[in-house]
Amino acid sequence: MMNTIDVQRLASQAPLASGYRFELIRRDEIRNLIERLTNWYRDISVGAASCFLQEEFYSRKVFFDDEPDRECIVLALKHGPEVVGMFSCELHSVTRSIYAGLGVAHPQHRGTRLAQAGMAFVETLAEHLDVGFIFGMATLKHPYAQRAFERAGWQLVGITPGYDREMVAPGVVKRVYEAVYAKVLAGEGLLNPDRTNLTPRTRALFDSLFEGGTPEVRLEQREYVANGDCQQNERA
Repeated sequence: MMNTIDVQRLASQAPLASGYRFELIRRDEIRNLIERLTNWYRDISVGAASCFLQEEFYSRKVFFDDEPDRECIVLALKHGPEVVGMFSCELHSVTRSIYAGLGVAHPQHRGTRLAQAGMAFVETLAEHLDVGFIFGMATLKHPYAQRAFERAGWQLVGITPGYDREMVAPGVVKRVYEAVYAKVLAGEGLLNPDRTNLTPRTRALFDSLFEGGTPEVRLEQREYVANGDCQQNERA
């Protein structure tokens, strides 16, 4: 179980730009945050991130000092006393994983290193909680989030066609593509699949994504003979 002191300590260590800091969202800041998110980014009024525009979501799902068993963390990005953005993540206790969620800043407060700081927070939180896997999604509308994930050493593991929805113009909602990034921190190791259980397409995608291995795990060098297939040599 998380506790407020530890989470706030880890949040305060996130490498934001000078003059900015992360603080756990307070209940009395929720309405103000919702109003600001609505004004800054109307395209999140539909889809997965729309929950952050609903006051009921915070009262039901978000981690607070008096609700330490909740698994969704919302950090307020502050500049002085003012809330100028937010970052969220969610612990999945059953799978021992953390999802790096929404991170947004006021358009006048770009350059805060929000994405980098948010990912660094997720990694330190994962280490603190002994979590084995962290993941997140990046929009394909611009390259900034993709670059942030890649600079942080997270691995591109796929692209989702239509998982989420966005308002692309007033009254126009479309399903969108998103890039999926992940990082393996598992101390127990990662079990490589038996290649006889992979279809040719699955095998080709697996090799394309993981030929060099994850940041923590490398594919073993071995020979494989499939039923009726040619012999293939796997490179580490």
